[in-house]
Amino acid sequence: MITVKRRDVLELEFRSETEYPNPFVDIMIDCVFRSPSSKEYVMPCFYDGNGTWKVRFSPNEVGQWLYKTKTAPKDPSLMVSGNFMIEETEKPIRGFLKTCPGKYWGLIYESGEPAFIFGDTMYNLFGVAFCGLDYETVLKRRARQGFNLIRARLQVSPYHPPAGYNDWQTRSTWPWQGSPQKPQFDRFNIEYFQTVDKVVRFAMSLGIGFEMIMEAWGFEYPFNQRDVFIPEYEELWMRYIVARYDAFCSVYIWTLMNEYEYYPDGDWRYNESADMWAIRTGKYVKSIASHGHPVAVHNGPIQPPFAQRFKIAPRVIDLIMFQCWGTTGEKDAWLAAGIEDEIASSMKGWEGSFILAEYGYERNPKLDERFPYHNNMSPEHTRRGAWRGTFSATGIIHGWEHTWGPWWIPNEDQDGMRYLLILKNFFTEIVDFYKFKPDSVVVDQSFNYELGKKPLAMSTPDKDIVIVYFPAGGTVNLVFPKGLAYEAKWFNPRTGKMKPVLTKNEVYTSRFETPDEKDWILVLKRKD
Repeated sequence: MITVKRRDVLELEFRSETEYPNPFVDIMIDCVFRSPSSKEYVMPCFYDGNGTWKVRFSPNEVGQWLYKTKTAPKDPSLMVSGNFMIEETEKPIRGFLKTCPGKYWGLIYESGEPAFIFGDTMYNLFGVAFCGLDYETVLKRRARQGFNLIRARLQVSPYHPPAGYNDWQTRSTWPWQGSPQKPQFDRFNIEYFQTVDKVVRFAMSLGIGFEMIMEAWGFEYPFNQRDVFIPEYEELWMRYIVARYDAFCSVYIWTLMNEYEYYPDGDWRYNESADMWAIRTGKYVKSIASHGHPVAVHNGPIQPPFAQRFKIAPRVIDLIMFQCWGTTGEKDAWLAAGIEDEIASSMKGWEGSFILAEYGYERNPKLDERFPYHNNMSPEHTRRGAWRGTFSATGIIHGWEHTWGPWWIPNEDQDGMRYLLILKNFFTEIVDFYKFKPDSVVVDQSFNYELGKKPLAMSTPDKDIVIVYFPAGGTVNLVFPKGLAYEAKWFNPRTGKMKPVLTKNEVYTSRFETPDEKDWILVLKRKD
């Protein structure tokens, strides 16, 4: 009997006595899995070449399982049944990422551990690997640094406008058969997907998860030509990638499209048809993806609020991958102002979870200029944008020019990385991030602040700990419940070091002034 550890990937292989002209569509195979407690799960099978179909499944229940395939049309040689045993793991495992709206910043692992999302963007990672470049070096380093999520697109873009053609590309990364000029959307490039398999398995060994972007930008082919890439091809595409990857713990999120408002014609704007598309495809993914990974959309325009967009279909979209850059001009990009306000506005009334998934790509001055809108994305923007996001009670996903798009420099980090590592350490080692929620009441509202310079506060439910972020120094009056006294320290987000606050503050309303005009975090711990 086959024996697999809980939440490992079981892979079963089937062969047919019939030779199908197009094995991707001439027969559809599903596998029904029955748990020891009689729960049933159905996973689609996928064709993997050489007359072989496979199914992948990741059980989360210990004991003896049964499985049985069903085919349409009937093929007796592919209609098989059997059993296997699932054993408990020797070491504790996190399991899959799940949403938990209203708790722990909205995300938790199956083990019960709250998830602090600390991510990077490598849109073309799978294409880089397919072209034979080194992808292991940077993933290993990200794992050591504590990153747990990578944004990656299953369909790789050959370019990003205005001038971002890929320097690393040595072969076509077209994931279907045929070519963009003569596509065969009912057949898949098996060699490409076998490379993706290797990357997904490698990431799983490192404890890193992927936001799997099912459709890249809607402005690029074939997603911008819906008369060519018809719904039937779209469902075939989604079924195939769900079948191959849904069983992996390294799949954290299924994101339907990057900047989904590009649907249906590649014109970047808000329109209701994009929401209807997201609802339709979200329902389809949930109907075939039995492991229950969160289904997400990634936005472009940030209005109207998402609670309004998806009110007719609750619980279809689990997660918003929220795009917001704050200020990006030559004189104000350093401040990254407005991120927290745009999050609050867009998420008003939203009952799902969200992540600040895109707030800028730090400019690498060693590289030639191809993206004018990256020009002012300095380490200062990287740092402040990250703190504004986390003080909105959300994980963050950043990006770097040298591994984001047309370049691939896996052996070094850009300057702003040190600031993100300090932030990650603060929220995972110095304070328990999941205990905090934004707290506007503690900040005296009578002060007038310049745009982007108002302090942001968070606190634990009983106000045992209060933390305040000053984006650009300054003074604040904090209002506490009567009778509470705090010990205060300054945390430096540029160095990661603490220093004492010299002001005596055992009063109900306390005034604090930062050591200088740079950004600081005030950490207040209640005295017994």
